[in-house]
Amino acid sequence: MKKRVLFVCTANSARSLMAEALLRDMAGDRFEVASAGTEPGQPHPLALEVLQEAGMSVAGLYSKPLSGVRQQDWDYVITLCEQAARECLPVASRAQRLAWDFPDPAASQRRATFARTLKELKERIRLFVRVHQKETRPKPADDDPVALFKAMGETLRLTALLLIRDQGGLCVCELTEALAESQPKVSRHLAVLRAAGLLETERRGQWIFYHLPPGLPGWVTRILEETARHHAALIEQPLTRLRGRADRPAGRCA
Repeated sequence: MKKRVLFVCTANSARSLMAEALLRDMAGDRFEVASAGTEPGQPHPLALEVLQEAGMSVAGLYSKPLSGVRQQDWDYVITLCEQAARECLPVASRAQRLAWDFPDPAASQRRATFARTLKELKERIRLFVRVHQKETRPKPADDDPVALFKAMGETLRLTALLLIRDQGGLCVCELTEALAESQPKVSRHLAVLRAAGLLETERRGQWIFYHLPPGLPGWVTRILEETARHHAALIEQPLTRLRGRADRPAGRCA
């Protein structure tokens, strides 16, 4: 069964329409895609132009209100601006929410800005597709150990891995609190770790938790264990912030 993805921005005239067209073009066989706006307008001519120049169909693309999709079931609700992230909370309460903050290209009225936004959206959506295509997810030990070390070789990602290992599983909101970083930034780093095969996700109630894969190669497990043992300071402050959170989601492993 196809996963259902809803992209949301303010006017549903540029960013979310381009994202809808991109995901449908890149993986329409695996995802059912739509878009909507909190204050819908009309499709921006430059958004349609850069899509057509990139070889994508704009048939069926039109601006529509969030209220028209509010009662539908979605697996993912992806907001593309801060206003949409604030205003779409009542939509699909069981969906996994992702916040991608892209500047509105319509503010510039320049074709080059729309083309740049399309390129940036394409890169983000390509990663989204890769992460959610389980059957082609790389095996870190067998396929590309260099990519695995690159994924771990960044402070925030290594800290997130150690926190998840320590707690047995954490959701994005907990990691955002513990790492004192924005949700979009944390989500981007988690996506890199998952693409490298270092993390898996599991739904528990309304929450999506990240945890270490049960089949993680022994040598990777030993690296994380030794790092945790000899560099406990990496997660001291994040653990303090995490333990101070009063409204931690139910369904945690630890």
